[in-house]
Amino acid sequence: MAAGRRGRTRRRELRDGGGETPTRAVDYTNLVTPFPVMKAFSDDRIEAIHEAALDLLETQGMKILLPEARQFFRQAGARIDEDSQMVRIGRDIIAAALATAPRRVTMRAGAPTRDVVLELGRLVFQPGGGTPHATDRLRGRRPGLGRDFREAVQLTEHFDVFHMFSALLEPQDIDLTLRHYFMIEAQLTLSDKVPFVYARGRPQVLDSFEMVRDFRGLSDDDFRAEPWSSTVINTNSPRTIDIPMAQGLIDFAQHGQLSIITPFTLMGAMAPITVAGAMVLSHAEALAAIALAQLARPGAPVVYGTFTSNVDMKSGSPAFGTPEQFTASLAAGQLARHIGLPLRNASGSAANIADAQGANETQFALWGNLLAGTTIVIHAAGWLEGGLTLSYEKLVTDTEVLQMVAELCTATPAGDADLARDALAEVDPGGHFFAAAHTMARYRTQFYTPLVGDWTNHGTWEENGALTATERATGIWEGILAANRHPDLDPARVAALHAFIAKRTAEGGAPPES
Repeated sequence: MAAGRRGRTRRRELRDGGGETPTRAVDYTNLVTPFPVMKAFSDDRIEAIHEAALDLLETQGMKILLPEARQFFRQAGARIDEDSQMVRIGRDIIAAALATAPRRVTMRAGAPTRDVVLELGRLVFQPGGGTPHATDRLRGRRPGLGRDFREAVQLTEHFDVFHMFSALLEPQDIDLTLRHYFMIEAQLTLSDKVPFVYARGRPQVLDSFEMVRDFRGLSDDDFRAEPWSSTVINTNSPRTIDIPMAQGLIDFAQHGQLSIITPFTLMGAMAPITVAGAMVLSHAEALAAIALAQLARPGAPVVYGTFTSNVDMKSGSPAFGTPEQFTASLAAGQLARHIGLPLRNASGSAANIADAQGANETQFALWGNLLAGTTIVIHAAGWLEGGLTLSYEKLVTDTEVLQMVAELCTATPAGDADLARDALAEVDPGGHFFAAAHTMARYRTQFYTPLVGDWTNHGTWEENGALTATERATGIWEGILAANRHPDLDPARVAALHAFIAKRTAEGGAPPES
């Protein structure tokens, strides 16, 4: 065959796929961050922030509303004022807590391949969480429903780049006394990833633990020995731990489950207006909560976290994806390394729809997380309106970015074959590499394949309907939900789970405590 015809044939095979289905192996689990960390402040200023936080706890203290929690601190030697519920926590208590808090936590999932390691240097993504509303292009913005929660679970399950569940959204058509049954059942039966459990009072937490324990086929001792679920503990800034959060810290610690401790400190509102001042408050609150967990059970799994951004000083509305949030994330990374614990940080957006603003804010905040050395990035996809809405289309378009970040976590090979000496010898000056043997051997699997991106030229794009990325994202989530895939489940465990829920529902469920 003439060289020209052979080249045309190879190019046609490249264009048409050669009659074979491309198979590019990817692994977005167990990511190790390749990014060098940045610093917001010098090391001596980080030490100053740490010392200021210790001073704050020791001299002014935390308001802790749960008497049981105050008793733990009293037994450790903290100074307690029962009338004001203020707890002044000495440096020795914090030092002891940091000495027992584990530097590495392995979360156990329904399948060993879904286990998640949490430590500095690892990278874990969670979708947006805790929103009261859902939105998509087909059904519009609406209060979150049970249907929406189950769909959000299925979307989270589908994408390997989401490693653990967040709270996703609130199914507001489910009574609050029964909602935890619904949410746990959906996570356990639609996915084998690590489930999220709300800390909404001891009765609901213990119900949730029982469901996870039995569905995973564990004994009490096995369940307590390793974390099989996680929660987020938000302090009430400034300097308050309320009853459900304190109960959650104690219950999760005593049952060996993970508390992701996250002060929500908005600069200029419930935190000082400066980044450094806000980080003093956030750090102090996180240390106090870590101490309570360790007092309840030394060695209890915890993650040090922060969610520090600023407000719009004209309206008081929260802002996300700002330079201030980026800087606060870097500072949080420095503080996490200072105390040696895995770090939880957040992305997110204040945009009202899945538009350029939403994409810009989410990605800017994400890069602040990545360069901070964050272990867990929550609200990494789908989060709008500062946490009021979970967008299906935005979840898909944000996932594209997360998958590209995950690609960067894999080393790029540079072995002898990758140096392409044969291809360089084969192609003459002024030629091209489309038909080179080196290209033909690799073109199906060499590059990342876009999830939602469209690389066609303008004419082809118009012929295909001239769809925007947001419109293409609609088709992607529709296809995932239509496929309705589920993990392989033990029918006996599913039946037992449903029987437990039916029994507890008939008994009136479990009221949240506040």
